[in-house]
Amino acid sequence: MNKKTTPWNPPVADSMSSAVEASMYNSIQAILRQAASSCNKGMLRWTLHKKVETHPSNSVSLVRVLVKELEKVERLDYKMHVIPLLHTLNYVIIQQSSHIPCNLFQRVYECFKRLLTLPEPYCTIALRYMRGIKMEQITPGALYQRRVIAEQSLRNIHFPHQEKVFVFADPAVFSGSLWQAVRADLVLAGPQSDTLARRVLLHTLQAGLGKACHGPILTQALEDLGEDVEKYFQEVVLAVEQSIENGEAGRDQYLTRLQHIYRDIPTSANQDPKACGSLSNTPLPSPEIHFHLWTNEEELWNELVNFTLNVSTSERNSMYQEEEEEDVSKRVSLLSVDSGIEKDLSDMEEREQRNPFTRSRSPCFRGRMKPEDKMALVQENIKGPTCSTPLPKEEGNHTARIVMMGDDRVLGRLAKAYHSIRKREAKHLILTKRVNLQIYYIPVTDEPIVNSPESTSQVGDRLSLASFLGRVDPWYESNINSLGAMIPKLAGTQSRHSRSSEPNHFLVDVLSYYLRCGLQPVHFTLYSVKISVSGQTGSPVNEVFVSHLDAEFPEFKTLRENLKQERSSLRRTRKTHGTCGAVVSMNYTKVSLSKQEVVQGMSVMTCGVVISAISPNETEGLDSLTVHFDSTNPRCCTEIRTQNIKIRILEDKTFTVCLDKDGRRKYTHVQSIEISPCLDPGYCLQTSSKFSVGEEREAGLSKYMCKILPLPINTFAGINH
Repeated sequence: MNKKTTPWNPPVADSMSSAVEASMYNSIQAILRQAASSCNKGMLRWTLHKKVETHPSNSVSLVRVLVKELEKVERLDYKMHVIPLLHTLNYVIIQQSSHIPCNLFQRVYECFKRLLTLPEPYCTIALRYMRGIKMEQITPGALYQRRVIAEQSLRNIHFPHQEKVFVFADPAVFSGSLWQAVRADLVLAGPQSDTLARRVLLHTLQAGLGKACHGPILTQALEDLGEDVEKYFQEVVLAVEQSIENGEAGRDQYLTRLQHIYRDIPTSANQDPKACGSLSNTPLPSPEIHFHLWTNEEELWNELVNFTLNVSTSERNSMYQEEEEEDVSKRVSLLSVDSGIEKDLSDMEEREQRNPFTRSRSPCFRGRMKPEDKMALVQENIKGPTCSTPLPKEEGNHTARIVMMGDDRVLGRLAKAYHSIRKREAKHLILTKRVNLQIYYIPVTDEPIVNSPESTSQVGDRLSLASFLGRVDPWYESNINSLGAMIPKLAGTQSRHSRSSEPNHFLVDVLSYYLRCGLQPVHFTLYSVKISVSGQTGSPVNEVFVSHLDAEFPEFKTLRENLKQERSSLRRTRKTHGTCGAVVSMNYTKVSLSKQEVVQGMSVMTCGVVISAISPNETEGLDSLTVHFDSTNPRCCTEIRTQNIKIRILEDKTFTVCLDKDGRRKYTHVQSIEISPCLDPGYCLQTSSKFSVGEEREAGLSKYMCKILPLPINTFAGINH
């Protein structure tokens, strides 16, 4: 009887798998459907990944569907679907790599390999993900383990890489209640380090051993071990890093090592190590997030310096800890041999004296430090107290992820801070030797969103940068720009729920997805502006802006406002019988298709000037300015495209300049402005060196440096040329 009934079990399992696969297929098609709105696409993507997180067994069906869709895209040349499919597939692998079989991993790898024939940015993203897949094939569990260790700053000797996420919210947009609501959603009470170590252990052992690992028994054994779990965590980290270093030749040795660790853990916790069964769920924790209301301009720099200090101290402590472990092993061998030779012991005592951390506590500073003192402290920590134990030579082996939340104004402040950081780094290369800086942007505004690319008004749409990013990267539009309208509603949503209710994970989940998959930068050109103020002696004020500069003449403010109202109501401009603006002269470099510089000069009568660095058409690029002169006289309404321009008022009047639509960055009594692309401070330092012996060498170096300073904002696709 049993022989007749058993063959019916596989078809039941197959039918369940087919049903799950059909559900996953429908979800993917809903995301790819052109008719779906951007907001719905982002929500569908989040819902899909939450399903996989809750039911890890569904990940196999989802991976199969995504691979089939990528293969279809390759055949039919549907490039618009490549970016969503690539990122969705890779994120599933990051989440649930322990549940994906080896043959499916190989199929994913071959699929990514074929995508290398596609143009940028598809081949770059496919290559990055393909390398991760290859590493996971050789060393199962490596992707998850490295990510958790870096994002949560888990202390270990063998993989010291750290990542920190700093979110800076613009107080001009975030009111008190909104700031508290967003902070409550982002800064979640994450698991403790020992819990994270257990989770890493559980995931790595399950990924390597598969069904030979009994998930529930191992989970209970790890909990029973308590603090003793740290020893096994360090062993697994060492095993993974050595396997990655050894490559394919070390895979068998790695799996054997995991088997020994697995057998030892249940035995130490009085559990049965021979039991086999189902796998336990190990959801990927969200990164540790530090949320700031960006009231102080220096706060960004201070956080980066503090992070550099911390990672430098951690690296040095790890190296000394490794030396101490070697010393302990030597002491044990000396005691066992009992040679009686005092020289060996004296050598170890000498090493201890060279190690300042064995004799004294690390310096602790309270209160505020002067910038020069903090820089000196960073230099001292990087160089170390002696040259006997140098730090690793790799530059940028830690990552600081800077997330800006706000509108064009917050990116204008970021541009100024970024230029200041690069200026400091040009003189003392400190941060970039230790930290790789990645910048992200989540648009949020405190005014109604207006979709009018023709608008040049300062009071109008303040999301011009976000709109441009959404046009060049539709996946950014679907997942990130859609948050712009949702985040302001969080304060009202939280007030309607009790404080005891659990926080909403949607925002932190979307941010985690953006941080992990958004690695393709869009480079915005920064522009330098020299502002000459009436009555001010000395050099002009040097500023930078990234999106807009608005020049307004106080005498014609009412005239300009009436002009804007007429424009918005689509009425024809009335004839003027009086003065229609101030007379200004300008000299500018005309932008031509041949890229030959043609300097032109002219005078115009205007009641206001709007200079925009963001083109409404993404095909025109980000390397020129659009200058629009407002006037009540249609013949005086002039628009030019340039990279360099100087505007000077000819009458005994002054004007007001506002940068990046930010009232906090407004200058009054201005007589002239001079705008040009912002030069990289490192390039300026090289070209300004005038040493008699090394002058030719410095000039040669500057040839290979980037002349213009860009502001890189990470997206999912970058700009597809």
